[in-house]
This record gives sequence, structure tokens and C-alpha cells, in this order.
Amino acid sequence: MNAPDPLALPFLPRDEIGPVFAEPWQAQAFALALQLHAAGAFSWTEWAEALSERLKTAGADDDGSRYYEHWLETLEGLVKTKALLTAKALADRKDAWADAYMRTPHGRPVELHAED
Repeated sequence: MNAPDPLALPFLPRDEIGPVFAEPWQAQAFALALQLHAAGAFSWTEWAEALSERLKTAGADDDGSRYYEHWLETLEGLVKTKALLTAKALADRKDAWADAYMRTPHGRPVELHAED
């Protein structure tokens, strides 16, 4: 399977080397989308079209600073649409991450454990 063409996502924040991320979760969401694509969960065309639609609904006032929030919302939408997880399982996982975030001391990496 070929790697997706980054030019298929023209609004992706990037520098001359490639995508840029302001926070670690953005890189993780990016990598998760690539992994799901590589596993055959969705085609790159499906992904690009879904993200494009999400960005269009953001409106003209969107300055691009929420790009990866849109990326994550698109990813969640495809996970639900493709029934890769149930809505409850996705909500439970998001809650587990929120709990892990709240118990993590400032400056430390957030970790999700098996019991979460």
C-alpha cells in the first residue's frame, strides 16, 4: 500500500520538511489516521474528503488554529461511521484519557494504563 500523498491535504500545517505539530496529541492523531489508513480502515480519498467536509463546516472565521481539532473530529467520525468502535467504547476511551490527564502532574507525559 502506498503512503498517502500529503498534497491531498492542502491545509495541513507544514514547513519545508513536512507536517508540523504544536502539541504531542496532534502528532498522535496524525499518526493514528495514517495507521488506520494503512490497516485498510478507510482509503486516503475517503479520509481527505471527510476532512475537507469537516473543514468546510468550520466556516470562514476559522483561522486554521483548530486544524488538528478538525482532524481529530474527522477521525472520530470515520471510526463511528465505519463501526471500528462502538460509540460507547469511543466515549469510554475518551473518558479514560481525560481521567489520566487530570491525574497527571504538570509537565509529565499523560499515560493511559491497561486498567484505564
